[in-house]
Amino acid sequence: MTKQLTQIARILFAVGTFVAIATTHTQVYSQPSDRLASTVTQPARSDVTTVESVGMTVADMDRAIAFYSQVLSFQKVSDVEVLGTQYEQLQGLFGVRMRVVRLQLGSEFIELTEYLTPKGKPFPVDSRSHDRWFQHIAIAVSDMDKAYQHLRKFKVQYASTAPQRIPDWNKAAAGIRAFYFRDPDGHYLEAIYFPPDKGDPKWQQPTNQLFLGIDHTAIVVSNTAASLKFYRDLLGMRLAGKSENYGTEQEYLNNVFGARLHISSLRSRLASPGIEFLEYLTPRDGRPFPTDARPNDLLHWQTTLVVKDAAATAQKLQRHRATFISPSVVVIPGQKLGFKKGFLVRDPDGHVMRLVEK
Repeated sequence: MTKQLTQIARILFAVGTFVAIATTHTQVYSQPSDRLASTVTQPARSDVTTVESVGMTVADMDRAIAFYSQVLSFQKVSDVEVLGTQYEQLQGLFGVRMRVVRLQLGSEFIELTEYLTPKGKPFPVDSRSHDRWFQHIAIAVSDMDKAYQHLRKFKVQYASTAPQRIPDWNKAAAGIRAFYFRDPDGHYLEAIYFPPDKGDPKWQQPTNQLFLGIDHTAIVVSNTAASLKFYRDLLGMRLAGKSENYGTEQEYLNNVFGARLHISSLRSRLASPGIEFLEYLTPRDGRPFPTDARPNDLLHWQTTLVVKDAAATAQKLQRHRATFISPSVVVIPGQKLGFKKGFLVRDPDGHVMRLVEK
């Protein structure tokens, strides 16, 4: 009888553990995390040392490489194919076999992932710039007019009506010119030109290059305060600037009528691309991140943040009830992806961050 009771207890424990894990992976992350906001009371030490790369899932790797290299001047750095339990745990998917290609522009990197198995869902055809799964990378250009004509020559898919110039009344962003377009899989990209008094000084250096590097990745958030609790107070990133953008130019840039945005720029301790929050004050009808989204879906982005101690950072995020995709910190055999340990976690709106220890 004692043996039978012990077996029953083990079964109940296993079921309880499974339910807890399942609940974590299906947690609704489309609303601001009030729990997160209420439990963090002061800024943490800086866990994140740098924003190492920005990644996205693609349907056809060769097509994606051709686009980024031929149209945008990225250079291929590495090309690996991986499979196994560690990668299944990292991505939160069973039966993973993926090809991962790393590309460089200037001193910044993107990472493209094609899932050979399992295949995910296509990019939502009705996506809008204020839906909360929206993310883009902003590629600095030396000449907006030339960049626009170059993109037209390759017949890129428009997301803005045309390049827009931020008006002079907006002191924080006056003179910046920008244009949204999309890659062959539907991911949003931005060409951005900084006038001499704006942006990182490195974008002002004399050059013959048209496409210079990645200034930032932008994500739509529902509540700036909740996002700051996650990125600034928990992960230790620095709030570098903010502005409120609206008017005709902003509407046509985002292709959203009545667009009025609260924009916040965050930076890591070391020089790297920033993370920019786009909170739409109007309109407020942007759709939440799909609760069934998976890393093999084409809407998936994962921004890689380098931390000093992956286990310590994971424990901190667990204490504050962040939503994990990886069940634990995963050790990568042979560092095939360029890091020793890592895990995937969602921010309060569902955007995926891959935190890695080198």
